[in-house]
Parts: sequence; structure tokens; C-alpha cells
Amino acid sequence: MRTAYDFSPLYRSVIGVDRMADLIETAMRSGGESNYPPYDIEKTGEDSYRITLAAAGFSPDEMEIVAQPNMLVVAGRKAKEEEGRNFLHRGIAGRDFERRFELADYVVVKGAAYANGVLSVDLAREVPDAMKPRRVEISQSGDHNVQQLKHDTRERKAA
Repeated sequence: MRTAYDFSPLYRSVIGVDRMADLIETAMRSGGESNYPPYDIEKTGEDSYRITLAAAGFSPDEMEIVAQPNMLVVAGRKAKEEEGRNFLHRGIAGRDFERRFELADYVVVKGAAYANGVLSVDLAREVPDAMKPRRVEISQSGDHNVQQLKHDTRERKAA
């Protein structure tokens, strides 16, 4: 059973919440997607994260990581199996996959490593200095110099 939530009361008091509401609705719709391959998301520092993806059976050449604005796509495409292999049991999943991770603003990919069938992607949130909060000084009315513009009536008459 799906429930639609109305986020319109938030629009009155929070600016930019429309993007958050879209993310929540997207997450609710994507409940039927495959759980392959399994992954973990961990917070490794105050502004750093790591996605760990179990990609057993894939080589680094068969995987691709694409960083887009606010999106990370990790895909695995298996190379063609060589002829003549006869499996009695096939327990290691070797099917192609594509995982999409929605990233918050200013989250960038710092690097990726693959070892022992596990792909690790390091992410960091890097807010530009211009976007960071800054303190604005408030001047008092006695300290503030306001210059009045005086119109020269002689120039007006000449025109």
C-alpha cells in the first residue's frame, strides 16, 4: 500500500524543499528495483562518505563509474563467457548491473578502489566558500554614513 504525502505546507516556510520532496517521492517509487548487487553506504567523516559495492566475479575493466551532477552511476557489464566452460552449479551472479545513487548538492567523487571483489567509492561534500554561511555585520544608524544626493538646479535649467 502506497501513501501519497502532501509536502505543500513545507513550501510555505522552507525554501528549496521542493527538491527534497522530489527525492522522497523518487525513493518511494523505486521500491521494486533489484537488490543486486548489494551495497553499503557509510559516513567516514564529517563530510566524507563511502559506498561499498559487492561486485564478486567482475574485474575492474568490466565496471564503469560515471559521476554526473547530483548522480553517481555504477555499472558492471560482464564480458562474453568463453566457450567450453561447463558449470555444474552457477552460484556467483554474473549478470550485468547498474546502480544509481542520488547525490546531495556539492557531493563529489574523490576516488574508487577495487579489491577482493569489493568496489569502494569515496565521496566528499565540498561546499564552495561562497556558499558557506557567513556573518553579516549590522551597522548602527549613527555609524553609517549616508550621503544625500543634491540635484544642481543650474544643470537642470541648462538642459
